[in-house]
Amino acid sequence: MVSPSAPPASIGLIGIGLIGTALTERLLAAGFKVIGHDVAAERRDAFVKLGGQLAPDSSSVFRACPRVLLSLPTHLEVEAVLESAAQALRRGHIVIDTTTGDPDGTTELAARLAALGIFYLDATVSGSSSQLREGSAVMMVGGDVEAFAACQDLFSPLGNETFHCGGSGSGARMKLVTNVVLGLNRAALAEGLALAQGLGLDARQALAVMQHGPAYSRIMDRKGERMLTGNFEPEARLSQHLKDVRLIIDQGESAGLPMPLSRTHRAILEEAEGAGLGALDNSAIISVLAARAKAATP
Repeated sequence: MVSPSAPPASIGLIGIGLIGTALTERLLAAGFKVIGHDVAAERRDAFVKLGGQLAPDSSSVFRACPRVLLSLPTHLEVEAVLESAAQALRRGHIVIDTTTGDPDGTTELAARLAALGIFYLDATVSGSSSQLREGSAVMMVGGDVEAFAACQDLFSPLGNETFHCGGSGSGARMKLVTNVVLGLNRAALAEGLALAQGLGLDARQALAVMQHGPAYSRIMDRKGERMLTGNFEPEARLSQHLKDVRLIIDQGESAGLPMPLSRTHRAILEEAEGAGLGALDNSAIISVLAARAKAATP
């Protein structure tokens, strides 16, 4: 296993989307050599421009690096990548998966890899790609304690805080817990601003009032201006959060919790995705709520 006191070395990265790009920037700035791969040509080109070393495929990343980060859309892509690179995986590898995936699938995958002597950490990120890039995101990690300790040099430049949450799957579960509150805060902000607009109030003033009063949440600082101006260039895509909300409801059901607020949230996000907003920033949820207010106006 890699020693936590080892000097910065080569780190593998598979998946160079919004989060993967931010991971690349943080790791390069910390002095790591990042060897990466993505299925999309434009992402590969952007990665090389940042200073990353491009690998021809996922197997090559695993052959070159004892520790490999995954940043993929869902646990299905994670399974597919690991299956395609099976011949390159070797005993002692540490797979650090930042994907917000199905916690049950994550636990099963970790057990399968452990039987091969491969360590798997579900290392989810609380924060958008911009927050990760700024160093203000939080890492929530599940899995083997020794493997976690061996990656402290890697986690330190990535997050403001890193928490070891327990065994395999606990990082993925903690991410869903935080996303319940984060997502509902964002939806509540959107509904409040839509209400202010519907009542003929100055929505910008309404945001300022909320930021200075007991209704304040940090989401206002990151998403309030976007909602007011309609700048929905993605930091975190709406469809990705919808995927998370579906996982939240599934996990709630398994724990005997009905999750009524999350069910309402899911319906709104599904409406937004159906309206073609899925690839936009998750703050675009206000577009659906504002449209409802306009439709209800006589």
